Amino acid sequence: MRIGYACTATQYHLAYLTEHCILAVAFFLPLSFQATSVFLALGSFLWIGRMIAAGRPEFRPTPFDAPIALLVALSALSILSAPDRWLSFYNYYHLMGRYILLYYLVVNNLSTFDQVKRLVQALLLSAGLVAAYGFYQYYHGMDISALEWVDGNQFPDLKVRVFSTLHNPNLLAGFLVMIMAMAAGLGLNARGRRVKLVYLCFVAALGVCLALTYSRGAWLSVLAVVVAYGMLYSRKTFWLLLLVPVAVVAGHNMMMERLVSIVNPTDSSSLLRLAMWESTLMMIADKPLFGIGWGAYWLVYPEYDFFLNDPATTIYHAHNMYLHIAAEIGIPGLLAFLAVMAGHIRLALEAAQTAADRRVSGLMLGMLTAFLSLAVGGLTDYIMFNPQMAMLFWLLSALTAAVYLHGYTTKYSAK
Repeated sequence: MRIGYACTATQYHLAYLTEHCILAVAFFLPLSFQATSVFLALGSFLWIGRMIAAGRPEFRPTPFDAPIALLVALSALSILSAPDRWLSFYNYYHLMGRYILLYYLVVNNLSTFDQVKRLVQALLLSAGLVAAYGFYQYYHGMDISALEWVDGNQFPDLKVRVFSTLHNPNLLAGFLVMIMAMAAGLGLNARGRRVKLVYLCFVAALGVCLALTYSRGAWLSVLAVVVAYGMLYSRKTFWLLLLVPVAVVAGHNMMMERLVSIVNPTDSSSLLRLAMWESTLMMIADKPLFGIGWGAYWLVYPEYDFFLNDPATTIYHAHNMYLHIAAEIGIPGLLAFLAVMAGHIRLALEAAQTAADRRVSGLMLGMLTAFLSLAVGGLTDYIMFNPQMAMLFWLLSALTAAVYLHGYTTKYSAK
């Protein structure tokens, strides 16, 4: 199958190499931020070379160009409020540049469903390796008592929380839930029992790895995904998918203790979150329009810290996606981000309901529930403070837009 708009041998080879750089970005995304950045840069240069060879720009507009541009502009304006403008600017152009470049690179260079399928396969393969390394950490013992991820007084027996390649159990948990949601959609709409069984086993394996992170908030996202499948697919699916988290939690006493501790009023993690949310609301109240500055939360938080009062402790994010974004880039910036996110959720829902191909319907259902897991998880955490997780959001958004724009629903003529 020919790729994209390749008309000459040079354009064809450039398009071929660009696609494989995108596949490498997807594969290395949870494994190595450095490798991901290298392939993103290489793919971008190849895309530019392809346009030069074609003698014309190849840029497809999306329904979200305006809110994305607004988000970029408001994020830039927030730099003016940052306590260290140079640091905020450096952080902004290094990260926001990656996010937007990745989005438009995917939208403009994946024009067949086979390409989309290969990218999803690369991401699933990478997730399998991430989970495998998580199991390796667990069985070989990864003592996290010195890392302050668990209240040692409340959970004295909890010494191991896996984090695999993502350096933090909550980041790993957020990543796994999103991939589980995608895989579930693909599996439910796959043809053949064997393929369905493979996807079910894959989801179950990721679920076990998720349990070993002992991340409590992630299970709220899992519940949201299961409920969404029950509403959008079938009630039988709800009960089938519910068996995985119930079996994992019921069979693991420590996991049950962690979940029950969510409603414990003396839980140190819950108390800290409440204190951070109160401090973050004060930041928003002080600078509601343009925020405290892109990436400046950790610099500003000590001015609003009334709970820890420890200058040696650095708080990098608010443990709430919505409050954190509003604090850093202002309420208008948060609204622009929500417009982008809600818009892609709407596209995924429409594509899942109108796609003529079961594979497309399953993929878009998976995308939809992955976004929902991020939205629900954002109430108690903010995994996108990590660049790899932020890039995952923009990658999934780009895949959603690419599938929708290139005619894989009944609303558009198939290419």
